[in-house]
This record gives sequence, structure tokens and C-alpha cells, in this order.
Amino acid sequence: MVCRLLVEYDGSGFAGWAAQPGLRTVQAAVEEALGVVLGRDSVSLTVAGRTDAGVHAWGQVCSYSGPPARVASLNALLPPDVAVLDCAAASDGFDARRDATSRAYCYRVLARPARPGLERGRALHWFREVDLDALQACASALVGSHDFTAFTPTETYHVRFSRDVFHASWLTRGAGLLEFWIEADTFMRMMNRVLVGTMLEVAGGRRSVASFVSLLSGRPRSEAGPTAPPYGLYLAGVGYGGERVLGGDKPGLAGY
Repeated sequence: MVCRLLVEYDGSGFAGWAAQPGLRTVQAAVEEALGVVLGRDSVSLTVAGRTDAGVHAWGQVCSYSGPPARVASLNALLPPDVAVLDCAAASDGFDARRDATSRAYCYRVLARPARPGLERGRALHWFREVDLDALQACASALVGSHDFTAFTPTETYHVRFSRDVFHASWLTRGAGLLEFWIEADTFMRMMNRVLVGTMLEVAGGRRSVASFVSLLSGRPRSEAGPTAPPYGLYLAGVGYGGERVLGGDKPGLAGY
């Protein structure tokens, strides 16, 4: 039997999703709790999308071989910055990573002069000029198939740099809060954070929309902008069977 877990977490205190010796990771925390609840020495999780240190998740999906575990029992064992939202039997052979057809992310920016209080560690504080039309033009240009070499570190394990973007848009949520929503087949390491850092250069008048668009043809990393910090980024959800996480004029998660 294969089961599917839906997990949310605050990435601030973790060295990312993937288990690493001597470091606190989300994977290790969830696997340890599962092992106790299922009465097994070890449980191996397959995850839809690894998140880097400091990145949060609203809708991380992972799978494991074994029976369903009680959500309440798992959450009683998990640290307060990780919660399992659902655990259920999946179809035979389900693999959270291999079977995923899309991943969706949200990057939150607090665009106002005053520093954040409530959004500290949850959104990037941007106190410079913001051209919303330019941001939206950049997002619109992302939709389709492009070479994102400029938006991932030069030293990389990636061998394919083309990605299919199904949706990209900037939304305003009030009180200076901006959100960048994007859904694609897969993402490269730090891709969304470099996209945001580069688009904010456009928003601040330090590069043109045309300059941004030109980067989508496989330009080197050195020509793109800075990498935005991890704490503004959230894995919003994972699509399976061709279903999309985002859609419509105002993408977002149910209940958010």
C-alpha cells in the first residue's frame, strides 16, 4: 500500500526539506514521527518538491509505502513548525515526485516604507519604487516554454534548463502586500527567488521589461538580478493528473 501525505511547514528553523546529517530538516522530522506512529524502525518519504533552507510550504506532498497514519497522532509528535494536514491511501504505485505534473509557488513582498512587524520572516520588505504594470508584464512573459539558465546558480546539477510555465501573475492583497504566483511543470534550484529578485529590479526602474524578457532565452546567470531571500517563498501546492493548482484571474489556495 502507498499513502499520500499533505504537509505544511514554517521553513525558518529548517535546513530545507531533504534529510542531511547533523542538520534539522523537515524530511527527518516527518519520517521520525511516521516511524513512531507506524511502529517501524524507518520510513522513507518521496517528496514532490524539495524546498531550500528557510522556504515555507502550504501544500507539500509526499508519499511512502505503508498504511495510513492518524493525522492527530502524527501532529502530536511533530514539532510546532510542521503539521500534517492529511494522510490517505493513494493509488497503487503512486509516487509524489514522479507523478506530479505541476508545482505552484507564491512569493510574498511587503512593498511599503515602514519595516514589517507581523510580516517579518514571512515576506520580503521592499521599500523602493514599485511599478505594478512592469511586474505584471514580466509575469506575463514567463508563461510558455523558456530556457531559465539565467535564473539558477551556475554551479548546478540540472541538465535541462527549459521549463513550461502554466501560470504567472502578481497580485495585490492590500496594505502594500504583493504576491507573485507561478505554476510550472518543474522548477530549478532558486529559480523563483532569482525571478523575483530580477523582476523587482524592473519594478524599481533599474532594468527594463525588455531586458527581463531577453533573459528567457538561456542567458548566463550573471545577467540576471539578485536572489531574493528564502523566507518570502512558499510551496503552494502540487498538481497531479494534469490538474492545475492555480487558475482564474485571482489564483490562490482555498481558504487563504
